[in-house]
Amino acid sequence: MKKKIKERILKESELMIQTDKTIREIANMLHVSKSTVHYDLKVRLCDLDLVLYYQVRTVLDEHLNTRHIKGGEATRLKYLKR
Repeated sequence: MKKKIKERILKESELMIQTDKTIREIANMLHVSKSTVHYDLKVRLCDLDLVLYYQVRTVLDEHLNTRHIKGGEATRLKYLKR
C-alpha cells in the first residue's frame, strides 16, 4: 500500500474517532468520495491497524443504530419549515 493511502486512512480513522463524524462528512472534509472513505475504513484499515479498526467499527455501528432517529428528525424539521 502506498504511503499516501496509508496516511489518508489514518487521518480518516482519527477524524471519525475524535469528532464522531459520519463517512459522508469525512469525505467532504478530505475531498474524496464517500465510497473511498467507506472502503478505507471497512477494508484497508483492518490490514493496517486492527486496534484502530475496532475503534472505528464501534463508531460506525453507533451511526448505523441511530440513523433512523436522525432521518426522522430531519423529516420533522423539513415539514416544520413549511
